[in-house]
Amino acid sequence: MSGGAPSSYGLDLLVFAAHPDDAEIGMGGTIAKAIRAGQKVGLVDLTYAEMSSNGDVETRQREAAAASAALGLTVRENLGLPDRGLRTDAEQVDKLVSAIRRHRPRVVFAPYAIDRHPDHTMCSRMAEEAVFNAKLRRYMPEEPAWTADMLYFYFINDVHPPQLVVDITDVQETKMNALRAYRSQFEPFGSEADWVPTPLTAGYLGNVEARDKLFGQPKKFAYAEGFIAKGPIAVDRF
Repeated sequence: MSGGAPSSYGLDLLVFAAHPDDAEIGMGGTIAKAIRAGQKVGLVDLTYAEMSSNGDVETRQREAAAASAALGLTVRENLGLPDRGLRTDAEQVDKLVSAIRRHRPRVVFAPYAIDRHPDHTMCSRMAEEAVFNAKLRRYMPEEPAWTADMLYFYFINDVHPPQLVVDITDVQETKMNALRAYRSQFEPFGSEADWVPTPLTAGYLGNVEARDKLFGQPKKFAYAEGFIAKGPIAVDRF
């Protein structure tokens, strides 16, 4: 993922996530690595995670801003779709289409569809449809069509055999710092009166780090993130 985008591109990478913190969990290191290489990276959260057991929308937005600063994101926005109400209907998917056409990314990322959280699954399906629709010049013709070069899926809660891995050893701490910004989600002992224990407060960040180690092991990387590709992966050499 080295090198900047041609002038026709707006962003090198555009990442879709159902909730603030999803992308940081699945590919925070890859985002940080791309930014360190001079690439422009944008993140589009579909919801404000208003149904989360801990924290509130204002807190989550402050945490997302801190995480964005830690990673160095070029842009971050939120589509304001309903948490636990995501659907693959045109009304919602078209918002993703507009985001793709507005940001003109070289590569798009979305959660992998096999995940314990239904919103992650739905976000994956929505992004896949949006990437396809965005390239159709007669679909929403009031906005110029845009074709992304590639669509990749990242993992959030579950572990699946990746098609490719990205070495994030040098930026692992940057990733973890971005995740630690979400104190309302990951602190093991909440300070708020209405705090409740969840799977995220039971050592979840340690699980993320362990998975990054697992993905790195076959290639002898200390840490790596894994991805599934939509379509064939092109390489210049073996």
